[in-house]
Order: sequence, then C-alpha cells, then structure tokens
Amino acid sequence: MPTFDIVSKIDGQTLDNAINTAKKEILNRYDFHDSKSTIDLDKKSNEITIVTENDMRLKAIKDAIIGRMVKQGIDPSVLDDGKEQYASGNMIRKEIKIKEGLDKQTASKIVKKIKESGLKVQASTMDEQVRVQAKKIDDLQAVIALCRKEDFGQPLQYINMRN
Repeated sequence: MPTFDIVSKIDGQTLDNAINTAKKEILNRYDFHDSKSTIDLDKKSNEITIVTENDMRLKAIKDAIIGRMVKQGIDPSVLDDGKEQYASGNMIRKEIKIKEGLDKQTASKIVKKIKESGLKVQASTMDEQVRVQAKKIDDLQAVIALCRKEDFGQPLQYINMRN
C-alpha cells in the first residue's frame, strides 16, 4: 500500500548559513557602524536571539535574516516572533523561535482537510508528522496537491513516498 509522510522540518545547516550571512551583512552596513548588535542562533532550542539598541535596528536585522532565509530557500513562516524585552541599559532583546515539527493542532487540521476532500486515503497522526496511505499513488499525489493549496501556518514537506 503506497504511503508518504507530511512533516515540517528545516535543514539546520542551511538555517545556520542564512544567519551567518545576515550577521556579516549587518556588520558591514554603515548604519550599524558603532552598534553593539548581536545575532545568535541556538541550535539545540531552535531559537534566534537578537540584541540591539533600538526598534529601527531590530527591524533591519529581522529583515536581513528573512531576506537571507528566502535566498537560502527557507520559508520565513517558520519564524515565531516573541515579545521584545528591554535588556540592560538601552538594549532591546528579541527571541525568535523556529517552528519545527507539526504540533497536534496543525496535524489535526491537515487530517481533517484530507478527510473532508473525499479522497480514498487514510490519514493518521504519528508524533510530529502525518502519515497518508492509499491504494493508488494517484490519490497520494492528489493529497499533496490539496495540501499545497492550503495554508496551515508553516511550510510542509512530503517525504518517504513508498510504493
């Protein structure tokens, strides 16, 4: 029985490259010449931490990160903005979480949408992914087309297609 999995993953190395390139871009900009701005990527907790002097610089740093992510082929909808916190002195600190894996709510939306479509497939949630099974591979391709049309709030990948 043909199957495939719907997941939401980010390549860690590609994300790291995008962040490092954005850091270099920010350091070389004239308006950041005497800035104490920092950008850190914590790979274990999947979190980007930005510390800078004011809101204008914070927005410029975030725009540079998003621009580099797009150029590296990463969908910027994986970024989950946190609140800005005022660190020591006049510094602003912002933590941006990176969404990876499907939470139960998103997975149930995907399963519900697949079942409402009327296709002859079985969809089930397994950990942080959705497994779809069907008798024909054409039905699986129809499910992929259906999921690409919808917006579930994060990018989806379709892996482990087995016949």
